[in-house]
Amino acid sequence: MLELSFNDPERLVSVTHALSTRSRIDILQLLHTKKLNVIEIAEALDLPVSTVANHVKVLEAAKLIHTEMLPASRGAMKVCSRNYDGIFIALNRFKSLSMSDMNSYEVEMPIGHYSDCEVAPSCGMASAESMILKEDDPASFYHPKHIDAQIIWFAKGYVEYLLPMDIPEGAYIESLELSMEMCSEVPNYNHEWPSDISVWVNGVEIGMWTSPGDFGDRPGKLNPEWWYDWSTKYGLLKTWRVDNEKTTLDMEKVSDVTLRQLNLSESPKLRLRIGIRPDAVNQGGVNLFGREFGDHEQHIRMYVKYAMASGREEEN
Repeated sequence: MLELSFNDPERLVSVTHALSTRSRIDILQLLHTKKLNVIEIAEALDLPVSTVANHVKVLEAAKLIHTEMLPASRGAMKVCSRNYDGIFIALNRFKSLSMSDMNSYEVEMPIGHYSDCEVAPSCGMASAESMILKEDDPASFYHPKHIDAQIIWFAKGYVEYLLPMDIPEGAYIESLELSMEMCSEVPNYNHEWPSDISVWVNGVEIGMWTSPGDFGDRPGKLNPEWWYDWSTKYGLLKTWRVDNEKTTLDMEKVSDVTLRQLNLSESPKLRLRIGIRPDAVNQGGVNLFGREFGDHEQHIRMYVKYAMASGREEEN
């Protein structure tokens, strides 16, 4: 649910503008049950592809939809998914939040700053300047130099991170989002190499994503010049979101895990594990991308939305 009020007029204008055209409303309705690419939307609405592409840009700018570029038979295609199932606009102005009442918290964890791991070859890591230590040697993952990693890969196992939960005392957590760029892992690369990649929070598996392959047909937008032409070059940005009802992956439900099961308020840290279950059907490994590799300039990003009681009171 997206909540809007007069406290954020720019966001309010952006969203209401995006909703002001019937065609954009129709697009949001089409995305209710599944993801669609621009051509599929154009065919369903009997509109020119160029017109739909412009509508998608407006909806994306308003953050009402999420788009990602996926491999296609010829090049790549833009696939769209809806971000919200409802929009609520408050016509009363809410009290401004003080610094102690801020309702979001965000932190990025560099992919090399893991606290624990257990990996098997093929495995390795590289910084923006060079390979780090010996490739296909699990012992290298315990060397202090691992903190410099900008790309990490392993065929089996996991890496685990401790993220700070710097949330004010008494805050009510409404949602937790975790996003990262990733794909499968195979020597060199293979676009048809599925991998069942799971994500755990505080020991609870929140969901699994089957990566379609290990991508290397084109350079990653951020890759350093020295990186090998025959190797993995980019991944897909995936976002897990946990609220009080369910867990979604890129806004599609993947499990019934809720915030209550994660016990986020019981510790000043969050334990995040990324890896392959030993019993996973597709044992296809993991590639993780940092700020200086792949297509997306970010490490592992955590975004927490929370509420303070004083921030929900209306002005008289």
